[in-house]
Amino acid sequence: MAIAMKYLLFSCIFLGLFPGSGTTARAQDDALHIRVNVDLVQLDVAVTDRKGNYVTGLRPEDFAVTEDRIPEKTAFFGEGNQPARRLLEPVPETPPSGQPLKQASVTQPAPPAPKVVRPSSASADPTETLGSMVSGANVFILFDTSNYMYRGFAFAQDAIADFVRSLGSASKLAFYSYSRDLSRAAPLTDDRSQVLHGVRTTVAGDDAALYNSLLLTVKDAATHTGRKVIVVFSNGPDNASVVPPEDVAELAQSTGTVIYMISTREAQLEPISTAVFERMSKATGGKAYFAKTWRDETRAFASIRDDLAHLYSLSYYPQPNPNRGWRTIKVRLVGDKLQKYHIRTRDGYRLQQAQASSVTSRLSTPGSNAATN
Repeated sequence: MAIAMKYLLFSCIFLGLFPGSGTTARAQDDALHIRVNVDLVQLDVAVTDRKGNYVTGLRPEDFAVTEDRIPEKTAFFGEGNQPARRLLEPVPETPPSGQPLKQASVTQPAPPAPKVVRPSSASADPTETLGSMVSGANVFILFDTSNYMYRGFAFAQDAIADFVRSLGSASKLAFYSYSRDLSRAAPLTDDRSQVLHGVRTTVAGDDAALYNSLLLTVKDAATHTGRKVIVVFSNGPDNASVVPPEDVAELAQSTGTVIYMISTREAQLEPISTAVFERMSKATGGKAYFAKTWRDETRAFASIRDDLAHLYSLSYYPQPNPNRGWRTIKVRLVGDKLQKYHIRTRDGYRLQQAQASSVTSRLSTPGSNAATN
């Protein structure tokens, strides 16, 4: 009995999951019976060809997912705006003998062959061509209002406002701005007028604490279920944060939050920020854009809308795994004919709740930057 209790040690985690975040373990009064409730791990997966065109029409069996090299069974699967359908019998608890989850015995009609879809043109009507395809996404927009943004501020507001209008059918939108502090101008809402009002009432000034503000935005996003997306619009490097970007990226990965970065600085002018933006977006399954002109900004937002419209959603209950730290996720396509395509998604998560609290505690210490509502 003492030996069994010695190893009864479990950690909670922030995951981009259903219906809550994390993995929890409970010991019943009778220590001989241990129940472990495991939430779904959700992955947003983009599949493209070598030219960057999206590949649609793939089936659940076309994907193979491993966590720390342990094969996982896809429990829910969806594509684009389609609601995710259940593939596995609902088994919220780890099987008593470590047995794998059972596949539901439901016969599905053979779907059509995969198709290659070119990204939509930025000149097309985004409301009709893309807005209706990202239903269910919770999109957080984080706008740089530091003193780096004095030039082109109005153009940036216009580009963001157009993006907001184009996501008319997304479940909810939030608009935050940041300089030294974070301002939650429009918390997550389905009221587009409230979001647009927040965009138009922003003003520029003060230093830039991007990573502080992005961390707080990730924490806000983590409290919601379903697809979580943060679109960062930045015009310069971070010069006021106390949080390193690596910690922000890891928390985003662990909460299943996709980060897209749009920078108005040319990549070669800010090599350090450029490298950070690219690593952070890639680690979470997003993209980084470097816009020289307002037309490039518009194209970047159109590309993000397109990406959201063509993501596959894969969810699974993690199989028994002794690793209580970072867990590596690998997604690959099955079959020789699909090896020519490329996959983009987050590459893992950390099984540790303390990571979030320890990082955010730095924002509340004397001399650090606080968030404002």
